[in-house]
Formats: sequence, C-alpha cells, structure tokens
Amino acid sequence: MTETILLSTIAVAFFHSLAPDHWMPLAVLAKSQKWSIPRLIGITILTGLGHVGSSIVLGACGIILGITVTNLTDIESSRGAVSGLLLIGFGIAYGIWGLKQIRQHSHKKFTAHKTFTVWTLVLIFVLGPCEALIPIMFLGVQYGWKEVWLLSFLFSAITISMMLVQTIVAYKGLQFLLSEKFEHWAHATCGFVIACTGVLIMVLGI
Repeated sequence: MTETILLSTIAVAFFHSLAPDHWMPLAVLAKSQKWSIPRLIGITILTGLGHVGSSIVLGACGIILGITVTNLTDIESSRGAVSGLLLIGFGIAYGIWGLKQIRQHSHKKFTAHKTFTVWTLVLIFVLGPCEALIPIMFLGVQYGWKEVWLLSFLFSAITISMMLVQTIVAYKGLQFLLSEKFEHWAHATCGFVIACTGVLIMVLGI
C-alpha cells in the first residue's frame, strides 16, 4: 500500500469530520442536559463508532458481493438524506418539547426523556453515512483485506478523535459564553440548533 493512500485517508477523514453534524448536535445536547465531560466523551465515542461502523459494514458487504463503489455511494447518499431529515425532525421535536417546558415552568428531572434523546441521536449517527470511507475501502482491497481493515481503522480513529476534540471544545465554549439565564431556554435552543445543522448539511450536501 502506498503512502499516498495513507495520507489521503488521513486528509479525507480529517476534513470529513469538520462538518458540523459530527459535533454540534452532541455539544448543544450536552449543554442543555448538563452532561459531565466523561458522559460527553462516552456518548461521542458511541455515536462515532455507530457512524463509521455502519459504513464499514456496508462497504465490506459491497466488496464481498461485488457491488460497485458507484452503487454503494448512491446508497450512502440516500442514507445521508434520511439522516439529515431525521436530524431536522429530531431538532424540531426537541425544540417543541423545550418550549413546552418553558411554558409549564417545569423544573422536573426527565431521566427517561434524556435517555430517549441520547439513543435517538445515536441512531441518527448510525444512519448518517461516512460517504468518503467506502471509496477508500475499495482502494485498499486491491492490496488485500488486511489493508482494507487498516484503512478503515485509520479513518475511524481520526474521525472519532476529531469528533471528540470538536465536541469538547464546542461544549466548553458554550459553558463559557452562555450565562445561567440561558438555562431557561437551553432545550428549545438546542432543538433549534440541531434542526438548523440538519438543514445546513442537506443544503450543502456534506
């Protein structure tokens, strides 16, 4: 395997991970639900594994079954559209729920609701494709399966690491910039930001 492929994998994973849907939903949800840093790290890793893992499974199945990279890319694009719509829907639903809490002046703890929102976000990340990963896997297969797994691991490690760094930085930034008065609007604002992130991703096609 050439150094060019390795360097390309690193570069593609890095720039792919800069897209706001990789970190913004996690950061604002963590802020609104007051997650601890360890909890934020754990959930980010889980969503990252789901995000890259689903594409690795799809890519491996495509290679085994002899499906062309073009067809798989089309499938990934369709998954991207679905995950984008789900992200928008999730944001709107969470925002409406947040507005209801403001109107009701509710200060109760919603443990079940928090758990549901986390797993919903994880599912959206699983459905969200790593479109750039599958062509890289097809490049690696000409050298053997060992290289396919190596490239997949390298891409995944960089993607998840970038997600962690960006999510934590954004979360810390939100804690620093937003006062305690914001807490009243935290859930509603979180939903709005997540929905806007979904719209941005669909419009830009990233």
